[in-house]
Amino acid sequence: MEQKTKIRVLFVCLGNICRSPMAEAVFRQMVNEAGLGEKIEISSAATSPWEVGKPPHPGTRAVLKQHAVPLDPAKRSVQIRRTDLDGVDYLIGMDYENWVDLRRLSNGAIHVYRLMEFAGPDFPADIPDPYYDGNFETVFELVEAGCRGLLEKISH
Repeated sequence: MEQKTKIRVLFVCLGNICRSPMAEAVFRQMVNEAGLGEKIEISSAATSPWEVGKPPHPGTRAVLKQHAVPLDPAKRSVQIRRTDLDGVDYLIGMDYENWVDLRRLSNGAIHVYRLMEFAGPDFPADIPDPYYDGNFETVFELVEAGCRGLLEKISH
């Protein structure tokens, strides 16, 4: 049997154009800076088909650029499929609705997290969708806190 070599992290939000690609980019930068890029595989997806094929939202791109976080220019929204769950170690939703959708998709076979579980008790449980209110800076700060806690958990 082939031994698993990488930890797989999959971030998921409703459309995969705001929060989950932001988390993917932020976490990838943190992982690379920690020298763990060869050990952790990072991706993101949507629970809905609404934005499939579209690039990240301009607000996501702008806030990542403002914070000097690189974003793959080829990144496009994809919808999660049951087969995407194979080998995933950390299946992470951005809010309660994502969490419910992911639990349903996985049939309880995989533990589903919300990103803010890793940030600690001083943070809200959910990351709000900036698609509706445009508050990308607040979302960035929450994503950063959640990703920092996730990296700490994985690396210890």
